This record gives sequence, structure tokens and C-alpha cells, in this order.
Amino acid sequence: MTDTIDRLAGLAADNPCFTTRHEREKVALATQACENLLLGSTLDSALTQAERLVLAAEQARVSGVAALEAEYRARAEALTDAITPELRQILDKAGAQTGNARLDAMLHFVRTLALNPAESDRAALLAIPAAGLSLNDTVLLAQLIGFVAYQARLLVGVQAMNAMGGKAEAQPTEPVAAAAFVHPANLPAPGEPLRRNGFTSETLGWKAWLEGLDPDTATPEQQQVLDASHPKARSMDFYLVLARQPQVLLERSQAFNAIMYAPGGLSRAEREVAATAVSRANGCVYCASVHAQRFEQLAKRNDVMAQMFDDPDTAGTNARERAIIQSALVLTRAPGSFGTQNLQPLRDAGLSDLEILDMLHSAALFGWANRLMLNLGQEIWPAGA
Repeated sequence: MTDTIDRLAGLAADNPCFTTRHEREKVALATQACENLLLGSTLDSALTQAERLVLAAEQARVSGVAALEAEYRARAEALTDAITPELRQILDKAGAQTGNARLDAMLHFVRTLALNPAESDRAALLAIPAAGLSLNDTVLLAQLIGFVAYQARLLVGVQAMNAMGGKAEAQPTEPVAAAAFVHPANLPAPGEPLRRNGFTSETLGWKAWLEGLDPDTATPEQQQVLDASHPKARSMDFYLVLARQPQVLLERSQAFNAIMYAPGGLSRAEREVAATAVSRANGCVYCASVHAQRFEQLAKRNDVMAQMFDDPDTAGTNARERAIIQSALVLTRAPGSFGTQNLQPLRDAGLSDLEILDMLHSAALFGWANRLMLNLGQEIWPAGA
């Protein structure tokens, strides 16, 4: 099976970056499986393969990731008979409007979410089914946008790793032992709510803007995927909405678990630092709350979370955290400008190449997660918060 990231990043089997990337083989396989499903020809959807490819190319263009734009443009162009005059307009003219209400509603959603997911809203989402797309296909579109956000950022990260060259090392070095942690007197104790600048570490709810499945009338496949997704999936809006596309939900879950829970490499706590940095940059209060809380549980401190809630651009309690946060912020905000200059500080701070890859995976993944949480619903704060 051809791996798109390997091919576009110019990785060959004897390449140090190829070797590092395939130490996370489950992530590579899950990433390709998501692409094959979302942009292939097997999905039963009125959102045609040609439309999905053109929208993916447009998102890559707006994101500034030329190699991915060219890839999806070429695949779309190969579907000669399926390229309608409206799709041809999008391919031929940057920023084109087609006059087709259905397609233009999707284009607006794609272009906004490409770099500024927090600038979209409930009205932009509901305009899509109002223009003729089914609820199932609206969820498919949201998953497609999330995936392309992830893939574009992973691609530029792997390209930068390849350009930087492999580091000669027998084993990843252990971080230098830090001084004993003294909890800042101005912060609540870990485990207590940390509320700063509109962000929090407490448990939030989430309410979908689209109607979710009724678990009692879901298909056997949907029920199976719900049961495999989360112990409480049958009562959680997030899963009930995403299970409208059960195959996509299943493949996304495989990618998520392979990235966030793989053994070795970057510590679980530092993966949560990257996830929270991206969520803070994207304005995703819900994801930031979940992953700030997980960091606290793992690291038994919340100082770096408070710093990120206040100002992510200056956050980090040590060189490793600062390098992780700054790299994640550039990858999130400006993937088209991401390069070796954004990875070298990670290496200088002592991260191994596998740890750098884990950071890239975590940061890119939350480009996907944030877009789902921000654009399919909204966070719900506890009563009295």
C-alpha cells in the first residue's frame, strides 16, 4: 500500500526519517486508512469523491501546504467525468464562489476551518444541511476537514524532520532531572479547578448542534462502533453525532489511540502539553479542559497549564516544554511556514527523533480534534461556573 506522507515527504526505506516514522507503524497505518476511507471511492455518500478531493485540495491551498494541494488536485483532475463546471471553477480560480448554494456553503466551511476553526459557528454548520447535504454527509464533511488539517500538519512536520536529518544516537536520552517541584502559591492545587482567561481544567460538558443517532434505532454497525468507542458513548453527544459515519469514527479512534497512548517516546504528560497548546491556540475550550486535566493527573502539577491559559507564546516551565509549545503553535497557526527552524529547538532541548515525531503527531491530531469539537457543537460549563 502506498503511503502518502512517505511519498510526499520524499522518504525512502533507507532514510533515517523513514525509520523513525515507522517506529510508529500503527500511526502510519491508521493515518493512511483514514485517508483511504475519507478520500476514496468506497463510502456511500452523496458527497462525491470528486467533491471531497476538490475540497481537500482547497483546504490544503488555504493552509499553505502546496504538496498536499497538488496531490489532491491531481487526484481530482484524474476523475475527468466527475469534475462538474462548479468544481472546475474551484480548481481554476483561488477563492472562487460557484453560485451553487450547496457547494458554496461547504467551501465557506472549509476555508474558515482551514486556519481559523474558532471563527466558524453554529450558523455556518447548519447552513450546510440547509443547502441540501444530509446530516450524515455533514458529519462526513466535518471529519474530512479535520483529517486534512491533521494530515497537512503531519506532512510539513515530517518534511521538516527529513530536511533536518537523523540524529546519530543509540537510544533517546533521558531528560535531565528537574529540581523538586514547588507548587506556585498563586495557583489552585492540582485537581482543583484552574480557571484563567476563559479556559479551565475542570470537567465540561459538550452539546452537539446536529441531531445525533438514537442508539435504540442505530444500525448494528453503528451500535458496534459506539460500544467500541467509549463506555458512555451511547449517552454522549460527541459519539452519537460522529457515529453517523461509523467507519470514519472507527478509523479516527484507531489513529487517536495510536498517537496518544503508544508506549515509549515522548512522555504521556508532554503529549498532553502539545495537545493543550494546540487547543489553546485554536480556542477550543473543551479540548483544553480535557487535556489540561490529564496533564495534571500525569504530572501532578498545573503550572505550565496556567501559563498556556494566560499566554501560550511565553509558556513553558523548562526548555523541553517551551520547545514543544512553540513548535506546536507554529504548526497550528501557520503550517505552510513550518520548517527545520521549528524542530531544531526540540532537538536542542534533548528530545530524540522519536519524541519529536510523537510531538508532531499529538499537535497535528488536535488540529483534527479541535475542529470537531468547535464546529459540531459547543462546550457546556458546570452550573454556577
